[in-house]
Amino acid sequence: MRTLIFIVVGLVLAGLLVGPVRPAWRIRMLVVFAVAWAVVVTWNLQTGTSHGYSLGEELPIQLLIFVVPVALARWLARARPPA
Repeated sequence: MRTLIFIVVGLVLAGLLVGPVRPAWRIRMLVVFAVAWAVVVTWNLQTGTSHGYSLGEELPIQLLIFVVPVALARWLARARPPA
């Protein structure tokens, strides 16, 4: 359930940060979002490993939590060509 919540929050944030900005700024916002989301995912990875999960168990889940929202942000950034 926690994984799904993180993915949904990431999708919402990606939509809010990348979608409504001017086309010329979308790539910049994509980079800002990806870096900020990587920090959040790293924090979540550290939290999971501190609660007894191994790195091998956590990495695939964290990769999913990172990739899905960033893929949406990338799609939004490239959906309409810059002005």
